[in-house]
Amino acid sequence: MKKKKFYVVWKGKKNGVFTSWDECKKSIDGFKGAEHKSFPDLTSATKAAKETYAKHKGVAQAKVAISAEKRALIGEPDLNTIAVDAACSGNPGIMEYQGVETQSKKVIFKKGPFKNSTNNIGEFLALVHALALLKKQNKSTPIYSDSKIAIGWVQRKRVNTKLVRDASNEDSFELIDRALKWLHTNDYQNKIIKWETKVWGEIPADFGRK
Repeated sequence: MKKKKFYVVWKGKKNGVFTSWDECKKSIDGFKGAEHKSFPDLTSATKAAKETYAKHKGVAQAKVAISAEKRALIGEPDLNTIAVDAACSGNPGIMEYQGVETQSKKVIFKKGPFKNSTNNIGEFLALVHALALLKKQNKSTPIYSDSKIAIGWVQRKRVNTKLVRDASNEDSFELIDRALKWLHTNDYQNKIIKWETKVWGEIPADFGRK
């Protein structure tokens, strides 16, 4: 059974603590600059609601305890990078993706919502979007993603989704077509690096809905 989560909205149509994603979504949909995040229990959500969004944005709710040796081997994240992530309400469901500056968490691009799509597709599109943007800017900035699947799709230049293409998700598939064409016709120097969530917490581009 999926563990229940609680949601805090600091800036939305209605602020406060919500007990379901649907309630939270109603408060933030269409609200420019909405600030929200999920929490594992009511106590932490209630406490966070009395604090600031800046204190909680991009902070993991829990990190896995690992040995000092393994932590030293993994090291710390490179903050002079871009981080990308996607979110999907249902899978398939309503998907969106974004890219941010890893250090400041400033949003560089944000796309969606796309109907009847998947999180993996969003993660893939976010990576290619970042690659194309950085090439246009002639920058070799590394990119972080927390999705092994999306990284693999980019490396193989092939999207292995089971989602059926139809009128409801044509916009997502058109973007996939464009992304694959870009990958097959462009070279890039940017490193794509797996974000170590268990050590560093949630990726800075996280939408806060996990």
